[in-house]
Amino acid sequence: MMISMRWADQHLARYAELLEQVNRESPLILPRIVNQVGNRAKTQVIRHLTAQTGLPRKTIVKAVGNPSTARANGKLSYEMTTRGGQIRLKYLAPRETRAGVVAKPFGKRTLFAGTFMKGGRFPNRVGVAAFGGHVMRRLDRAGRKLAFARSDVVIPHEMTTGATLAAFERMAAPLLRTRVEAMLIRRFGR
Repeated sequence: MMISMRWADQHLARYAELLEQVNRESPLILPRIVNQVGNRAKTQVIRHLTAQTGLPRKTIVKAVGNPSTARANGKLSYEMTTRGGQIRLKYLAPRETRAGVVAKPFGKRTLFAGTFMKGGRFPNRVGVAAFGGHVMRRLDRAGRKLAFARSDVVIPHEMTTGATLAAFERMAAPLLRTRVEAMLIRRFGR
């Protein structure tokens, strides 16, 4: 699954003639404004996505990656792209209990019954190097077939819904409009 977030402000359409003139005379001004606003919006997306998914900030930063900026793609746009599926429980602060592993998807402690991270009998369980810290689930009764346990957290979906989307929309459009209007007033006195 791959999702790309793009934004372009329709409010700026009324300034089209002036913006075209600015772009002809000083082609770096508008891309710089778009990138500055995009970077501020990306910060808000990362902050809210971290809280919304329950993942560590460094994981979210890596997942969102480097955006395609206005200068890089030759257009006046700023694109944040992420991809991926259901996140493994290893990344959601797992802790093994007798009933299964407790992890924090969406920031809430949740029991994943029947999952495990260690081997041996309780209370003397030991870590298994082959698991690499991952949470496992048995696929057969004999316990010979194992699979990674996954959560319902999907970063691309979470990035485009809820508090993350609201924060992006609340930040990007008004700030872009304010910055462009300020630049036009400085440049043309309008």
